[in-house]
Amino acid sequence: MGAHRRKFLVIADDSPESHAAVYYAARRARATDGMVTILAVVDPAQFNGFIGVADAMRAEATERAETALESLAEEAEAVTGARPELLLREGEMTAVLTRLIEEDEGLAILVLGAAASGEGPGPLVSSLARGKGLFGARPVPVTVVPGGLDRAAIDALT
Repeated sequence: MGAHRRKFLVIADDSPESHAAVYYAARRARATDGMVTILAVVDPAQFNGFIGVADAMRAEATERAETALESLAEEAEAVTGARPELLLREGEMTAVLTRLIEEDEGLAILVLGAAASGEGPGPLVSSLARGKGLFGARPVPVTVVPGGLDRAAIDALT
């Protein structure tokens, strides 16, 4: 387990598709002696208004992010036997993701969950599909896991 272990990066939120994505990433990490990194992002731009209200909203959003991280961490650890790397960042999602990928050369694959329902694939998947620049100097492969895949289907793929 050297410094060059491949990391599978998953975005934490409380959506069902993030659970499918972390399970897929954990299965792939276990199969390839890689590791799982889970990122939660709190966007301060969502908190405008009076200072006290904005602070309370930020605290709530941070608590939700930490809960999502912990829930997904437990799922990943159950599969890999190892505690995943957990990251909590503040900022706009695409900017945070781009910066993280440029800073951490171990991040090898971004694993995104797509919504199972007809709500659309989600903003990051849509952004990638339109060719918007998610990546700066260092592009990484992206795996999109349909949220409707159950664990048996994911097991068959990994």
